[in-house]
Amino acid sequence: MTDWTDPDAFAQALDRADTKEKGNYFERFEEGDVIEHDPGLTLTRWGNEQWMGQTLNHDPAYWRSDAAEARGFDEPPIHPDYLTAATLGITVEDLSEKGGYFLGRTDVRFPGAPVYAGTELRVESEVVNTATSSSRPQYGIVSWRTRGTDAETGEVLCSYERTNMIPRRDPVETDGGSAAAAEEEEGENGPDLPAEFVTPAGGHFEDFVAALEEAEDRDAAVAYRHERGRTQDAVTVASLPLSTLNTAKQHHNVDVMADSPSGDIVTYGDVTRSTALGHARSDEATWREVGFDDESFHTFVAAGDTVYAFTRVLEAADSVEKLSTSSQTSSENAAATDRAGAVRFEHIAFNQDDEPVYSGTRTAEIRKRSP
Repeated sequence: MTDWTDPDAFAQALDRADTKEKGNYFERFEEGDVIEHDPGLTLTRWGNEQWMGQTLNHDPAYWRSDAAEARGFDEPPIHPDYLTAATLGITVEDLSEKGGYFLGRTDVRFPGAPVYAGTELRVESEVVNTATSSSRPQYGIVSWRTRGTDAETGEVLCSYERTNMIPRRDPVETDGGSAAAAEEEEGENGPDLPAEFVTPAGGHFEDFVAALEEAEDRDAAVAYRHERGRTQDAVTVASLPLSTLNTAKQHHNVDVMADSPSGDIVTYGDVTRSTALGHARSDEATWREVGFDDESFHTFVAAGDTVYAFTRVLEAADSVEKLSTSSQTSSENAAATDRAGAVRFEHIAFNQDDEPVYSGTRTAEIRKRSP
């Protein structure tokens, strides 16, 4: 009788056994398909605080009842970064667990009303585009429009468009022309940085307005770096993504990732992003998040890497509607207040080698010093 636990017998059994695969290949996705992701996730106070604490997002309105009440909340609400990460995490098993590069995300939007602990999150995604990768024939490129909704009311709580490279079951032949042209064009253009950088005197709306006015009509930019850094550890690399149901092997399977370019498991992009935003928010008087656009992830972050942040202030106005990009922002999210003004930022996360690892634009309402 065969002893299946005998090392030689078991090794032969593994060689002969088929693998029940997880995730979907590129060929699975067709434009217009709608995928309902199961299971959902109940947003909890504990999950919210764990995410915020580990990514250094310490806005008191999300921690303390008195600060929440002063901001107009009934209780400390769910932070938009945790909501975004939970919405994406639920989708990974169906959309991107096969692996591939996270190319970017844009049009990240939230409702005007706060989201509170106890809300049951349900998520669906629609395939909006599929394309061949000219540089990597073993991959295709897929874009999805994802919506996280309140299971009880049907209200959309978080929505965005995400683009990934997804492995093909059957690679195709390409000439790689587009990628080569892009690399050649990039190499011909040197950096064209402003002659000087202006740093805001403080973190209130008036400080950003004054800095922009100082830089106006000069070869100057309002740009600065943040002092804090956060070195990635077992909690940020493995625990946080799994707490949002993100099952991508990149974050928890050391065995598989040993043969990858990183040589190890890597940080969930939304952890990197939220950490950089936490650094930036620590130097701001943030009132409310409105939305994010043009988010890109430039290289992997692994355990032992340190995430820092750099910020450019792009524009400021009394309300979101008055920003030059207001047409991209839902008016539902643009509730005017005399206690805050709207500021649009570009944030760049970088590592200990000064390499960019994430970038994106962000619109937020920033508190005024004297309403």
